[in-house]
Amino acid sequence: MMKLYYAPGACSQAVHILLHEAGLDHKSEAVDLRAKRTAGGADYWAINPKGAVPALDLGNGEVLTENAAILQYLGDLSGDERLLPPVGELRRYRVLEWLNFIATELHKGFGPLWNPTASADSKQATRDLLAKKFDYAEQRLGAGPFVLGEQLTIADPYLFVMLNWTGHHGIDLERWPGLVAFANRMRTRPAVDIVLRAEGLVEEEVAG
Repeated sequence: MMKLYYAPGACSQAVHILLHEAGLDHKSEAVDLRAKRTAGGADYWAINPKGAVPALDLGNGEVLTENAAILQYLGDLSGDERLLPPVGELRRYRVLEWLNFIATELHKGFGPLWNPTASADSKQATRDLLAKKFDYAEQRLGAGPFVLGEQLTIADPYLFVMLNWTGHHGIDLERWPGLVAFANRMRTRPAVDIVLRAEGLVEEEVAG
Protein backbone atom coordinates (compact mmCIF):
# COMPACT_ATOMS: atom_id res chain seq x y z
CA MET A 1 0.00 0.00 0.00
CA MET A 2 1.20 3.51 -0.78
CA LYS A 3 2.03 5.85 2.08
CA LEU A 4 2.05 9.64 1.85
CA TYR A 5 4.27 11.71 4.07
CA TYR A 6 2.82 15.19 4.43
CA ALA A 7 2.81 18.34 6.54
CA PRO A 8 -0.53 20.03 7.29
CA GLY A 9 -1.27 22.81 4.83
CA ALA A 10 1.98 22.29 2.91
CA CYS A 11 2.15 21.66 -0.83
CA SER A 12 1.80 17.95 -0.03
CA GLN A 13 -1.87 18.68 0.54
CA ALA A 14 -2.36 18.62 -3.24
CA VAL A 15 -1.21 15.00 -3.36
CA HIS A 16 -3.30 14.18 -0.29
CA ILE A 17 -6.40 15.55 -2.04
CA LEU A 18 -5.67 13.75 -5.30
CA LEU A 19 -5.28 10.42 -3.53
CA HIS A 20 -8.84 10.81 -2.23
CA GLU A 21 -10.21 12.22 -5.50
CA ALA A 22 -8.82 9.21 -7.35
CA GLY A 23 -9.95 6.73 -4.71
CA LEU A 24 -6.46 5.28 -4.41
CA ASP A 25 -5.79 3.07 -1.41
CA HIS A 26 -3.17 4.65 0.81
CA LYS A 27 -2.00 5.51 4.29
CA SER A 28 -0.71 8.90 5.38
CA GLU A 29 1.62 10.13 8.09
CA ALA A 30 2.37 13.68 9.16
CA VAL A 31 5.92 15.01 9.28
CA ASP A 32 7.37 17.61 11.63
CA LEU A 33 9.47 19.52 9.10
CA ARG A 34 11.49 21.34 11.73
CA ALA A 35 12.45 18.23 13.65
CA LYS A 36 12.51 16.07 10.50
CA ARG A 37 10.60 13.35 12.34
CA THR A 38 7.43 11.57 11.32
CA ALA A 39 4.43 11.33 13.63
CA GLY A 40 5.51 7.75 14.29
CA GLY A 41 8.98 8.89 15.37
CA ALA A 42 10.93 7.90 12.27
CA ASP A 43 13.88 9.91 10.97
CA TYR A 44 12.43 11.69 7.96
CA TRP A 45 15.86 12.29 6.44
CA ALA A 46 16.08 8.52 5.99
CA ILE A 47 12.82 8.53 4.06
CA ASN A 48 13.47 11.60 1.93
CA PRO A 49 17.04 12.95 1.96
CA LYS A 50 15.68 16.27 0.63
CA GLY A 51 13.86 16.72 3.94
CA ALA A 52 10.78 18.12 2.22
CA VAL A 53 7.23 16.96 1.66
CA PRO A 54 5.57 15.31 -0.09
CA ALA A 55 7.19 11.90 -0.26
CA LEU A 56 5.18 8.95 -1.50
CA ASP A 57 6.29 5.47 -0.49
CA LEU A 58 5.04 3.32 -3.36
CA GLY A 59 4.95 0.19 -1.21
CA ASN A 60 7.59 -1.59 -3.30
CA GLY A 61 10.73 -0.09 -1.84
CA GLU A 62 10.57 3.01 -4.03
CA VAL A 63 9.91 6.51 -2.72
CA LEU A 64 8.78 9.22 -5.13
CA THR A 65 9.25 12.91 -4.34
CA GLU A 66 8.39 16.30 -5.89
CA ASN A 67 4.78 17.43 -6.04
CA ALA A 68 4.44 17.67 -9.82
CA ALA A 69 5.99 14.25 -10.37
CA ILE A 70 3.80 12.56 -7.77
CA LEU A 71 0.62 14.20 -9.08
CA GLN A 72 1.40 12.99 -12.59
CA TYR A 73 2.25 9.49 -11.33
CA LEU A 74 -1.04 9.26 -9.45
CA GLY A 75 -2.98 10.61 -12.41
CA ASP A 76 -1.62 7.82 -14.58
CA LEU A 77 -1.99 5.22 -11.84
CA SER A 78 -5.65 6.08 -11.36
CA GLY A 79 -6.49 5.16 -14.94
CA ASP A 80 -8.97 8.05 -14.91
CA GLU A 81 -8.39 9.94 -18.14
CA ARG A 82 -10.40 12.85 -16.79
CA LEU A 83 -7.72 13.48 -14.17
CA LEU A 84 -4.86 13.06 -16.64
CA PRO A 85 -5.50 12.26 -20.31
CA PRO A 86 -3.35 9.64 -22.06
CA VAL A 87 -0.01 10.23 -23.77
CA GLY A 88 -0.47 11.81 -27.16
CA GLU A 89 -3.61 13.79 -26.40
CA LEU A 90 -3.09 17.57 -26.44
CA ARG A 91 -5.27 17.94 -23.35
CA ARG A 92 -2.68 15.95 -21.36
CA TYR A 93 -0.06 18.55 -22.16
CA ARG A 94 -2.45 21.36 -21.28
CA VAL A 95 -2.81 19.74 -17.86
CA LEU A 96 0.97 19.48 -17.55
CA GLU A 97 1.32 23.07 -18.76
CA TRP A 98 -0.84 24.19 -15.83
CA LEU A 99 0.98 21.85 -13.46
CA ASN A 100 4.36 23.30 -14.35
CA PHE A 101 3.10 26.88 -14.16
CA ILE A 102 1.78 26.25 -10.66
CA ALA A 103 5.01 24.52 -9.58
CA THR A 104 7.50 26.98 -11.02
CA GLU A 105 5.72 30.33 -11.04
CA LEU A 106 3.38 30.10 -8.05
CA HIS A 107 4.82 27.51 -5.67
CA LYS A 108 8.45 28.57 -6.02
CA GLY A 109 7.35 32.19 -6.20
CA PHE A 110 6.28 32.04 -2.56
CA GLY A 111 9.83 31.17 -1.48
CA PRO A 112 10.95 34.59 -0.16
CA LEU A 113 7.73 34.94 1.85
CA TRP A 114 8.63 31.87 3.90
CA ASN A 115 12.11 33.26 4.63
CA PRO A 116 12.19 34.94 8.07
CA THR A 117 15.37 36.82 7.13
CA ALA A 118 13.91 38.39 3.96
CA SER A 119 13.45 42.16 4.15
CA ALA A 120 10.05 43.83 4.04
CA ASP A 121 10.90 45.32 0.64
CA SER A 122 11.90 41.92 -0.71
CA LYS A 123 8.68 40.38 0.52
CA GLN A 124 6.59 43.13 -1.02
CA ALA A 125 8.38 42.71 -4.33
CA THR A 126 7.56 39.02 -4.12
CA ARG A 127 3.88 39.77 -3.48
CA ASP A 128 3.81 42.12 -6.46
CA LEU A 129 5.35 39.48 -8.71
CA LEU A 130 2.97 36.80 -7.48
CA ALA A 131 0.06 39.15 -8.13
CA LYS A 132 0.99 39.20 -11.81
CA LYS A 133 1.04 35.41 -11.85
CA PHE A 134 -2.38 35.31 -10.21
CA ASP A 135 -3.60 37.82 -12.80
CA TYR A 136 -2.64 35.30 -15.47
CA ALA A 137 -4.24 32.39 -13.61
CA GLU A 138 -7.46 34.38 -13.20
CA GLN A 139 -7.56 35.16 -16.91
CA ARG A 140 -6.85 31.59 -18.00
CA LEU A 141 -9.29 30.08 -15.52
CA GLY A 142 -12.18 32.13 -16.87
CA ALA A 143 -15.53 30.74 -15.79
CA GLY A 144 -13.99 27.39 -14.89
CA PRO A 145 -15.24 25.65 -12.93
CA PHE A 146 -11.79 24.01 -13.04
CA VAL A 147 -8.51 25.01 -14.66
CA LEU A 148 -9.36 23.17 -17.86
CA GLY A 149 -13.11 23.59 -17.87
CA GLU A 150 -15.74 21.17 -16.66
CA GLN A 151 -13.50 18.35 -15.41
CA LEU A 152 -11.18 18.39 -12.41
CA THR A 153 -7.61 17.37 -13.26
CA ILE A 154 -4.43 16.74 -11.31
CA ALA A 155 -3.61 20.47 -11.52
CA ASP A 156 -6.65 21.66 -9.57
CA PRO A 157 -5.67 20.48 -6.07
CA TYR A 158 -2.25 22.10 -6.52
CA LEU A 159 -3.75 25.46 -7.48
CA PHE A 160 -6.13 25.19 -4.53
CA VAL A 161 -3.25 24.83 -2.08
CA MET A 162 -1.42 27.81 -3.56
CA LEU A 163 -4.52 29.97 -3.15
CA ASN A 164 -4.80 28.90 0.47
CA TRP A 165 -1.28 30.18 1.08
CA THR A 166 -2.13 33.75 0.10
CA GLY A 167 -3.85 34.57 3.38
CA HIS A 168 -0.73 33.65 5.35
CA HIS A 169 1.41 36.11 3.44
CA GLY A 170 -0.57 39.33 3.17
CA ILE A 171 -1.95 38.71 -0.31
CA ASP A 172 -5.61 39.67 -0.62
CA LEU A 173 -7.18 36.98 -2.78
CA GLU A 174 -10.40 38.98 -3.10
CA ARG A 175 -8.88 40.96 -5.96
CA TRP A 176 -9.26 37.81 -8.09
CA PRO A 177 -12.95 36.85 -7.84
CA GLY A 178 -12.56 33.97 -10.27
CA LEU A 179 -9.85 32.39 -8.14
CA VAL A 180 -11.93 32.93 -5.00
CA ALA A 181 -14.88 31.19 -6.66
CA PHE A 182 -12.59 28.33 -7.73
CA ALA A 183 -11.24 27.88 -4.20
CA ASN A 184 -14.76 27.88 -2.79
CA ARG A 185 -15.86 25.24 -5.30
CA MET A 186 -12.90 23.09 -4.36
CA ARG A 187 -13.81 23.32 -0.66
CA THR A 188 -17.21 21.77 -1.39
CA ARG A 189 -15.63 18.59 -2.74
CA PRO A 190 -15.77 15.60 -0.35
CA ALA A 191 -12.10 14.73 -0.96
CA VAL A 192 -11.01 18.24 0.03
CA ASP A 193 -13.14 18.19 3.17
CA ILE A 194 -11.69 14.82 4.18
CA VAL A 195 -8.13 16.08 3.77
CA LEU A 196 -8.65 19.40 5.52
CA ARG A 197 -10.12 17.53 8.49
CA ALA A 198 -7.40 14.87 8.44
CA GLU A 199 -4.73 17.60 8.46
CA GLY A 200 -6.43 19.39 11.36
CA LEU A 201 -7.30 22.47 9.32
CA VAL A 202 -11.05 22.46 9.94
CA GLU A 203 -12.51 23.23 13.33
CA GLU A 204 -14.88 20.47 14.33
CA GLU A 205 -18.33 21.62 15.42
CA VAL A 206 -19.05 21.02 19.08
CA ALA A 207 -22.39 19.38 19.75
CA GLY A 208 -24.74 21.49 21.88
